[in-house]
Amino acid sequence: MTTLAPWTEQWQHFQQAIRDDFWGDLAQHTRQSWQDFLGRLSLEARDRHLGVRDYERSAERTDVRNGFYERDFVTRLGTLRVRVARTRQQTFLPAGLRRLERRAAEVGLLIREAFLRGLSTRAVGRVVALLTEDPVSAQTVSRLAQQLDQAVTQFHQARLTDDWQYLFVDGVSLRVRRPSGRKRVQLLVVYGVRVDGTRQLLAFTRSTGESQTAWEGLLHDLYRRGLEGRQLQLIVTDGCPGLAAALQTIYPRVAHQRCWVHKLRNLLSTVRRRDHAAIKADAQAIYLAANRSEAEYQARAFADRWRAAYPQLVKRLLRDLPELLAFFQCPRRLWRKLRTTNVIERCFVEVRRRTRPMVCFVNVQSVERIIFSIFNRFNLEWRQRTLRQFTQAA
Repeated sequence: MTTLAPWTEQWQHFQQAIRDDFWGDLAQHTRQSWQDFLGRLSLEARDRHLGVRDYERSAERTDVRNGFYERDFVTRLGTLRVRVARTRQQTFLPAGLRRLERRAAEVGLLIREAFLRGLSTRAVGRVVALLTEDPVSAQTVSRLAQQLDQAVTQFHQARLTDDWQYLFVDGVSLRVRRPSGRKRVQLLVVYGVRVDGTRQLLAFTRSTGESQTAWEGLLHDLYRRGLEGRQLQLIVTDGCPGLAAALQTIYPRVAHQRCWVHKLRNLLSTVRRRDHAAIKADAQAIYLAANRSEAEYQARAFADRWRAAYPQLVKRLLRDLPELLAFFQCPRRLWRKLRTTNVIERCFVEVRRRTRPMVCFVNVQSVERIIFSIFNRFNLEWRQRTLRQFTQAA
């Protein structure tokens, strides 16, 4: 039996070689035949359009030949490279190739989505080959990845107009899986709103934390790209100390509003559970006041009631009060929107939803791609949807 094994393996290799040679040659011949046939169809369509063949003249013709261009189409036979005839006014793509043209676009979108989900170049090629029954070269996959990376770079470097009135600045912590294990990635984000209600996610960056240096880097980038803050009225943040210090460096003349949702969460985390409801109600009375004077009165009442039980809590609230009440300087219609960072937190919900099921981010670029894709989709949707409250206040 041991002497038969090598012969069995050789016979299997021989059969595989025959199949590869025969079917490989046949597939190559079939692809070439289809390429020639489709090229002739395109040429005949152009001749019918012009009414004359090559080197013939006609006084009635209104268009002239303009050579050919080559297009690749993904098919079950493999990728067909077809010479498509054209004139000065139009191209002549055979009708049967319209569907293949759409399919080629779908394959491009498939590759793009696979990259956005963090797959490697080799894995993307395997997935596309499995779904389309046609191998995709590593060069093609890499080229599409480079196009996506170029879009990310363009987003980070795009010039910004200086007509933004409100900025919402916050960070979100993401747990991502890397080949070396699970790690946390801090995402720092800036969201802007104009006076007419148009909005946009303006910038994001990855960081190891929310230090003053990290925030200064992002804010300085905004300033360098054109957002100098001449029309800024308010910047709303989550109350991060590093961010507050960075704002004093980059945008010192712009009023700073601390998010009341974050502040309430911090207040309640330091008090006894039996006092939660009462402290929450007293704090809400501050930011729900009819004007700033009443809000300051409610803050003094809060301090008088809770100073004995929670002196440090009261001290921190009074220390932060000017930044907690900054929204009162803006139009009344906007108070509800401007006293929290909720508008940007909704974006973070989608970021977490999209990144949570991903198997693994193989590198830094894969993180950038998926975040860019989410933010870019938001920005495209928002072009047709303004924030109604801001529009009314304009």
